[in-house]
Amino acid sequence: MSLTLEEARHRAADLSAVEYDVALDLRGTGSGRFGCRTTVRFATASGTTFLELTAATDLAVSVDGTGLGADAVAAAYDGRRLHLVDLGPGAHEVVVDALLPYVTDGDGMHLMTDPADGATYVSAYVGMDVAQKVFCCFDQNDLKAPLTLTVAADPAWTVLANGRTTRDGGPGGAGDGAWAFATTPPVPTAMVVVCAGPWHSRTWEHAGIPFGWHARASLAADLDRDLDELRATTEACFDHYAGLFDEPYPFDSFDQAFVPGQNWGALETPGCVTYRDEMLPRGRTTEAQRGARTTTIAHEMAHMWFGDLVTMTWWEDTWLQESFADYMGYRVAADACGRADARPQPPGRGRACGRRGSGPRAPGCRRPGAGRRRTRRRGCRARRAGRWCPPRTRRR
Repeated sequence: MSLTLEEARHRAADLSAVEYDVALDLRGTGSGRFGCRTTVRFATASGTTFLELTAATDLAVSVDGTGLGADAVAAAYDGRRLHLVDLGPGAHEVVVDALLPYVTDGDGMHLMTDPADGATYVSAYVGMDVAQKVFCCFDQNDLKAPLTLTVAADPAWTVLANGRTTRDGGPGGAGDGAWAFATTPPVPTAMVVVCAGPWHSRTWEHAGIPFGWHARASLAADLDRDLDELRATTEACFDHYAGLFDEPYPFDSFDQAFVPGQNWGALETPGCVTYRDEMLPRGRTTEAQRGARTTTIAHEMAHMWFGDLVTMTWWEDTWLQESFADYMGYRVAADACGRADARPQPPGRGRACGRRGSGPRAPGCRRPGAGRRRTRRRGCRARRAGRWCPPRTRRR
């Protein structure tokens, strides 16, 4: 982690009323860098704090309307932190302009060229402490803040984000590449998302808010093949949660996208959930894949309430957030979608550790098919040794 627990506690106690206004320029993919202007508003009790921003170049900083000189910026920025000293207690506004690198490892602003058709996709994957690779921020969970986002993109692209689209710069809108999104409720920095590219999109309205499923243009036929099922699953889960929870759905839209290059199997970014596009199989989708995907959709939707609306303070609490979503994923997949087959089975009932597919396993956990006879008779070696093996829908 880029931040210690002690530092996070101190900063959380010191700061309040944090807000972000972020403007991204994603038009220069050929340069290897993208532009970002972040306006951060906050109040500090001590008058001294720091922001995170990784590997920035061409940095310009202003504090409360006064620009810092080049020497002052160089002294304040160490490549990961922008130190703000002698601010004085009270409310402040910091504006940071920078160029940041695209990445190809799924941690940051991920740049991908589709080998099928040569199309380019840019997506911000910022789980854990990666938001600082995309915009300047206080990169910790318990400093949740509203986010207002604008994006300059290729006019042929569609841009997805946490908030509802308020200005469409794509082919179906203004056609000038200038996108704007509604200000979100307070969200953790780790749950910010931007997905830009020539997406194949299928959208509709349900329960008074816009919904959508999106995939790369080269996967259009696969998305259309499964769309009826994906839409029915989404609506059934959404309506079921609306009946279970007194608190209404806390965001203003619900997009879901099959994206390339994401390290997480799925990520519960509010208003726009992202899934590795391996979850949209090429050619045909088996019943086992349908069951696993249904459970994952229900799992990630549970996080809209428990994880996004209510957020853990520090990463040591991940187990509680994820175990709740695991439970709800299995339960809602069965109760709302009729996928009782998606429920985990006890060891020794034909599945190794009750899960299929890729993902982390405890040492000694046997994949399905490996030593199947022994697995069925005696169960997973990891469980016999008392080690934990994550359930099938645990995607993170």
